[in-house]
Amino acid sequence: MAVMDKPRTLVQNNHRTNARHGSKRAEWAKANNMRILVIDVGGTHVKVLATGRKQPVEMPSGPKMTPAKMVAAVQAATAGWEYDAVSIGYPGPVIHGRPTIEPRHLGTGWVGFNFNKAFDRPVKIVNDAAMQALGSYRGGRMLFLGLGTGLGSALIVDHVLAPLELAHLPYKNGRSYEDYVGLAELERQGKQKWRRQVNEVARQLKAAMQADYVVLGGGNARLLKKLPRGIRVGNNANAFRGGYRLWTKPYGGSNS
Repeated sequence: MAVMDKPRTLVQNNHRTNARHGSKRAEWAKANNMRILVIDVGGTHVKVLATGRKQPVEMPSGPKMTPAKMVAAVQAATAGWEYDAVSIGYPGPVIHGRPTIEPRHLGTGWVGFNFNKAFDRPVKIVNDAAMQALGSYRGGRMLFLGLGTGLGSALIVDHVLAPLELAHLPYKNGRSYEDYVGLAELERQGKQKWRRQVNEVARQLKAAMQADYVVLGGGNARLLKKLPRGIRVGNNANAFRGGYRLWTKPYGGSNS
């Protein structure tokens, strides 16, 4: 496996500390003297964390949650919090900082919604898998695969974030990658066979993307056990780290 360089952030000397999450969040935010509110939008829950806060706030989402309802719920849950900018991880494709397709498991109205106006602050939006990928990155060429209801994906090469849409590409037997590693397949086949399929898909995509390493995230990654060389399970809390990184160098331009 190729040697991986360290991310060029202001906290690269703190990566090995056990208390890294709180200190990294603070120092990344200080890089631009900004306090960031990070919103991780999912099909069943919305999770929120801000600079200086230790524990995320979680609220239910679901098929009736419109963007306006999400903004209202977040503002109510974070009343009294101070923040200068907002990062949103969106469960769908995002191009140039704008959602392009309505989310499958939420309400409608997300495409074209003015989040900057709603929060009265600058907002950066990326795909949710891309945000977690950004928080998981340790340098080099990294492929991120998010194992949740479906399959999220993103590639980072030398600190440049490229969100991907690999889920619905044809894989085999007339089925897609998501069909083999998504939640429906886990429930249908059971953990043992699903784990084998995840390993095989991760190996193939790692080779196809010429990645130095693969990080597996999402809610179902915790179910994995023995993994092939060069593939590891990430921490879902990395989504918040990725949200902070969106506003710091060298990631500040990654708003796609």
